[in-house]
Amino acid sequence: MANAEKVAAVAELTERFNDSSGAVLTEYRGLTVAQLAELRRSLGNNATFAVVKNTLTKIAVTEAGLNEQLSPLLTGPSAVAFVGGDVVEAAKGLRDFARANPLLVIKGGVLDGKAISPADIIKLADLEPREVLLAKLAGAMKASLAGAAATFNALPVQMAQLAEALRARRQADQGGQGGQGGQGGEAAAGGRVPADEG
Repeated sequence: MANAEKVAAVAELTERFNDSSGAVLTEYRGLTVAQLAELRRSLGNNATFAVVKNTLTKIAVTEAGLNEQLSPLLTGPSAVAFVGGDVVEAAKGLRDFARANPLLVIKGGVLDGKAISPADIIKLADLEPREVLLAKLAGAMKASLAGAAATFNALPVQMAQLAEALRARRQADQGGQGGQGGQGGEAAAGGRVPADEG
């Protein structure tokens, strides 16, 4: 590979590391071209899978500021899954493919600039897809808003009942204060209530 080609390859890799929300390094030793094509399909539309040269990739991860997270993983035949969208979908694709094809070894990767282990990637794969989580969140928010609306709708009714009770109490107190004390008024008010009801 000519020097200019190496520089262009490093620049492209650096850009892909910078533009991706996540990147997963794998070892693919022993996988056929057909199996690699199947793996690319299993990653979904938000991820790309590229076989890389370790020497050029080490330069690219250094330039992308990911040297500490990724350089130790760049041993043996390496390939990188660059994730541009839903990381969970790509993690599921890698996990499922690795289960069916043990020759694919997940070494680790980065997610939003932070190192993630193979175990972290499997945990990500076990999450529900982003759309499902968002739908659940929307449902929970809708239920909360419905509860809040019911509470707000009940407030005027409760306020009206409270105001009516207060008005009735004041009226009863004023009616009972005509010549008897406050307690006599309450007794009188107490005596009038059954008469009003009957």
